[in-house]
Amino acid sequence: MNTRMTLIGAATVISGALLGWLAGTAPLSRPARAGDGQAPTAADALDRTVLPIPEPNPPRITELDARNVKTPPRFNVTAPAGAPNVLIVLIDDMGFGQSSAFGGPIRMPNAERLAAGGLKYNRFHTTALCSPTRAALLTGRNHHVCNMGSITESATGFPGQTGQRPDSVTPLAEMLRLNGFATGAFGKSHETAVWEVSPSGPTNRWPTRSGFDRFYGFLGGEANQWAPAIFDGLSRVETPNTPGYHFLTDMTDRAIGWVHSVKSITPDKPFFLYYAPGATHAPHHVPKEWIERYRGQFDGGWDRLREETLARQKQLGVVPAGAKLAPKPAAIKDWDTLSPDEKRLFARQMEVFAGYGEFADHEAGRLVRAIEDLGQMENTLVFYILGDNGASAEGGMNGLFNESTYFNLVQEKVADILKHYDELGGPKSYGHYAAGWAVAGDTPFTWTKQIAANYGGTRNGMIVHWPRRIKSSGQVRSQWHHVIDVAPTILEAAGLPEPRSVNGVAQTPIEGVSMIYSFDDPKAADRHTTQYFEIFGNRAIYHDGWLAGTVHRAAWEPKPRAPLENDTWELYDTRLDFSLADNLAAKEPAKLRELQELFLREAVKYRVLPLDDRLVERMNPNLSGRPDLMAGRTSLTVYPGMTGMMENAFLNVKNSSHAIEAELEIPAGGAEGVVLCQAGRFGGWSLYFKGGRPTYTYNWLGLERFTVTAPEPLPPGKTRVRFVFAYDGGAPGSGGTGTILVNGRKVVEGRIARTQPVIFSADEGADVGVDEGTPVTDDYNERDNRFTGTIGKVTIELLR
Repeated sequence: MNTRMTLIGAATVISGALLGWLAGTAPLSRPARAGDGQAPTAADALDRTVLPIPEPNPPRITELDARNVKTPPRFNVTAPAGAPNVLIVLIDDMGFGQSSAFGGPIRMPNAERLAAGGLKYNRFHTTALCSPTRAALLTGRNHHVCNMGSITESATGFPGQTGQRPDSVTPLAEMLRLNGFATGAFGKSHETAVWEVSPSGPTNRWPTRSGFDRFYGFLGGEANQWAPAIFDGLSRVETPNTPGYHFLTDMTDRAIGWVHSVKSITPDKPFFLYYAPGATHAPHHVPKEWIERYRGQFDGGWDRLREETLARQKQLGVVPAGAKLAPKPAAIKDWDTLSPDEKRLFARQMEVFAGYGEFADHEAGRLVRAIEDLGQMENTLVFYILGDNGASAEGGMNGLFNESTYFNLVQEKVADILKHYDELGGPKSYGHYAAGWAVAGDTPFTWTKQIAANYGGTRNGMIVHWPRRIKSSGQVRSQWHHVIDVAPTILEAAGLPEPRSVNGVAQTPIEGVSMIYSFDDPKAADRHTTQYFEIFGNRAIYHDGWLAGTVHRAAWEPKPRAPLENDTWELYDTRLDFSLADNLAAKEPAKLRELQELFLREAVKYRVLPLDDRLVERMNPNLSGRPDLMAGRTSLTVYPGMTGMMENAFLNVKNSSHAIEAELEIPAGGAEGVVLCQAGRFGGWSLYFKGGRPTYTYNWLGLERFTVTAPEPLPPGKTRVRFVFAYDGGAPGSGGTGTILVNGRKVVEGRIARTQPVIFSADEGADVGVDEGTPVTDDYNERDNRFTGTIGKVTIELLR
């Protein structure tokens, strides 16, 4: 009774005080007294070279009653006063001569608008390939220092090539996040080692463990824009099932929503937003209305386009008036020699690509307008980078209806692609344009993506926009810069030092230089004076205006031109020869030797050696030396709910005999739907039920399907269905015989004439109980094909 009265009395006192405070008649706290603890709050007093910034020890309090003590200030890390928001827009696979902002034929009004209020950089460089460029962009270190010497899918066991960013190379996003920025990434990542993309992780190199508070996008090198494999943070999510869905619009909506939330809840907190669409990387997917905007505009061909682009580039001042058009590669045919069918097909391919590029700019523009509508544009530093490498020639001489043919070393014929003319750009295609358009897209240079030896592979247009700081709007800057210079520019703009230590790990110093010195002075002397380049043995060195390089293998060539030690080098004085049209190797042998020696010194310094020009071998972890989750295993058991298992997290059944056995329960009325499948419409296989009958379909590159179907439906009850593929052997990609067994009894066999030797899909994985993404076969519906029975488990077994 006494205890109850005491509690009631205490409650009355507390509620009375609270009511008094609400009424404004009682203070909630007393003034601070001498001796009360105070935590430091001045942001300028923080040591930001060690991250995370250590929280100071809180004061010891001796007062018994909290009402007699003023609450000490909360320790909180905020960005330096006046730090800008930062937006990076990174377009994929766009060449120097493709955007209208740099004289190209693709109308990009939002890029032009930002350039009119900012600066164009016409001597800005990338690495010649996507993953390496992104690693360098997001860290400020050279790509080999990031262990990203090539794409993640071709990582090896050598330092510089492992595909795993070291802890000593902390990403820019993490630096900014630990200094009080909100950080978000939307679109393509392609920075996570392929064997780490599974539920088993580790996830410390996934975007949300690499400094980004929010990630919405895809982890591979490309995505089906109509049916992408999307991750929201660490979780795989289903593609929204909305009419006319396209990932570009979806990712932009998510990015806008994130910016709205950040600025609504924390208006004074700056954001770092990395907006990296899959456009314009293959597959070239774009709504048809955007394609039709370019109907007939490329009928004149790629040779005429190169000349017209160069003229516009000179008019805009992004190429010097005296620059010559460098010769195109000998393998690229003159347009006038092509057949009518070739011209018709190739022109359509470029219409699709141009529409895709304009659509990407439209979506980037929606994001920029959203930032403007929030009143944030004045203090937002924007980098609009028009390509992570040169335009891609990976479509070969004819282009592609299905890009998977390129990865599987299959050449598509013009007549076959023409059958799909009206489907190009749509969800039934997975296309790429002919290499001639890539060369035209890299005007005024000779080469393309992958060719690190030439500015056609490494020079990309860049726009910088920051109204609060840049006053010389609409001008061109010609200082020589590289993608590793973006991160230090952002740190300087934010008033942040480069960290010496992050999470207790000493940091590799940033290797780029800030570009801010050039904002106000178009004639400022270059500060980035030496830079190596290397991708797949294609390599170069830039130093004080000179460029020496060697083309080891073009994108369309099946093997290197010569052994590495016998490569033919070229030499250019880029101060006088913007387009690299005049090779001075024969006239200046001493200068060439000097630069070759410099390349080797830089290659040792930045872990570029040994050079590795292997192609198909690097896709095989057993040959490349990278980790393999399936190493030494001859079987894998999977269970319902396991979906999106990419090829590096699934047993490799290519070029070998194998079996698939499923423990099932068939419902009354029979079963329908997918038991287990791998990949989708553009190549893969599926074990499924149709009309109650177990069925297996092998889809060869979306071009031919081989189906084996049991003659009778299976009755209700528990059953074991086994599919056995007996491989013919011989050359990779050979065929074999497929057999279906039910409870150990053979019910049917059929011929599978050919198989895919290298890869099923760069985008779609293996699924249990459903075929997510695109369907392997038209025998079941897209996104409505779940197995109607019960799956216990499914075991895949290699048969030696």
